[in-house]
Amino acid sequence: MEKAPQPVLGPDASAETPDQQPDRTLYDVAAVEDVREGEVFSVIIKEQSIALVRVGGEVHALGGRCPHKGAPLRGRLHCYSKAHGDVIVCPWHKAVFGVRDGRVKEPVAFSGLPVYPVRLVEGRVLVGVSPLPARVPEPCMEDSSVLVLGGGAAAASAIYTLREEGFAGSIILIGDESLPPYDRPSLSKGIFLGGPDKVQPPLLLNDAFFAHHEITRVQGTITSLDCTAKRVELADGRDYSADHVLITTGGRPAKPDLPGIELTGVMTMHGVQDARQIAEEITGEQAVVLIGGGLTTLELASALRQKGAGVTVIAPEQVIPMEAQWGREVGRILLRLHADNGVAFITDSEVVNIYGKDHVEGIELDDGMKLPCTHVLVAVGNEPCRSFLPDDVGTDADGGVSGIVVDEDMRVLPGIYAAGDVAAFQHEGTLCRIEHWRQAQIEGRAAARTILGLSRQPMPIPWYWTQQFGKKLEYMGWGEPFDRVLIEGDLSGFDFMAAYMRGQKVVALVSAGRSSAMARAAVDFNGFVAKEVRTSIV
Repeated sequence: MEKAPQPVLGPDASAETPDQQPDRTLYDVAAVEDVREGEVFSVIIKEQSIALVRVGGEVHALGGRCPHKGAPLRGRLHCYSKAHGDVIVCPWHKAVFGVRDGRVKEPVAFSGLPVYPVRLVEGRVLVGVSPLPARVPEPCMEDSSVLVLGGGAAAASAIYTLREEGFAGSIILIGDESLPPYDRPSLSKGIFLGGPDKVQPPLLLNDAFFAHHEITRVQGTITSLDCTAKRVELADGRDYSADHVLITTGGRPAKPDLPGIELTGVMTMHGVQDARQIAEEITGEQAVVLIGGGLTTLELASALRQKGAGVTVIAPEQVIPMEAQWGREVGRILLRLHADNGVAFITDSEVVNIYGKDHVEGIELDDGMKLPCTHVLVAVGNEPCRSFLPDDVGTDADGGVSGIVVDEDMRVLPGIYAAGDVAAFQHEGTLCRIEHWRQAQIEGRAAARTILGLSRQPMPIPWYWTQQFGKKLEYMGWGEPFDRVLIEGDLSGFDFMAAYMRGQKVVALVSAGRSSAMARAAVDFNGFVAKEVRTSIV
């Protein structure tokens, strides 16, 4: 049994009573030699989880759980970042924290790690349980104002970064939903399984945050943006202006031009109201057709099957799901996972009609086959929300990529910025728009730093994850083409690392059961490839 930490140095004698002062006892928790560089050494002191990190001759103590979802921080999670120095990385969702100050260096967390006092005495590590005071940023830009348009992950990250870095001017958030920014990826991963009353996605920033930081929330539909005057007009006639305008309006699900697409029972998944509607209307006795072959479709298929519904996926010309993005080998294990759980796939035909009188009764395929169903869920991609902008603002001169084109600082025009799913930017000469949750937060943070006049930081490699039938897979890469896939581990057991190669270059990674390794890759992809991938896979 592990020995409990022992108090070594007593509390401050100046305290009038124990209740009036924090516990200043330092507890003997480990030998210095037991805390190895590159690894996080986890200890429990008075029911508090604390992570010890060694950097040379120093040992640092921080909170032992990620504030985002409570992931334990232990094992090989201490990395060196060229941009941020020594950091700890959350294995679950890749939030990055500074080892010395505990502050968020890269999303997805919206709170830093507490930092605890440490002393090294005769080869032992002594740690206190009362956190050191957090750094208070110097107020800046008191007379400036920022309008944030849209209420998703990019908006939340930008607002958090502005206040975290000391922005003292006014901030107004304008969105079309009544909730503050929330965890949208949870919607397709089965949050509706508990019924409509249980569809309460975790908030990224809650009402207390908005009140404490004096941020105004406005609910409304944006109809126009005057980029010269930096003035926004809403559908009800209200208008707002600011020195800086950040567009984070994201995208809306695209709907194919099909007869019957407007019938009751045809659904998309975008916001919390969609999830509540699915929770309320779709029961375990019904048959559901999903149109589309991407991750949203697969996640919805997983959740609906777990609810008991019959599920058929219509994905023309996608015999193996995610083959184009993840390769044939990984796509096959996804197909087997779904087939083993009762999901049917039709890949040689496409939907030409959704039929029914007032409500969906079924779909018709181009080969004449009719498939009865009670609901149709459409997930064929998103269209960027930019209709309020003039047509010539932030457009792609070469065509082919929708969205709002930004420069390397997330700037569209002087004083106008864009981030998240709606933004398109250059990566190695290619214009791309990345529709992933962590990437949206990274871009929102980058835009906020530009507004603050702070130095540009390197754009981390995009990462996302999916959960299907209890199996988690992670992807890291820019979506570049590949010509072969090399795999180490057990594919069928969902314990593997796959390296995607173009020539001799590793352009992406997909893994299952390797969350700590992917955390290290998130901080330094090229370094991880050189040190770990090329020694074990390539």
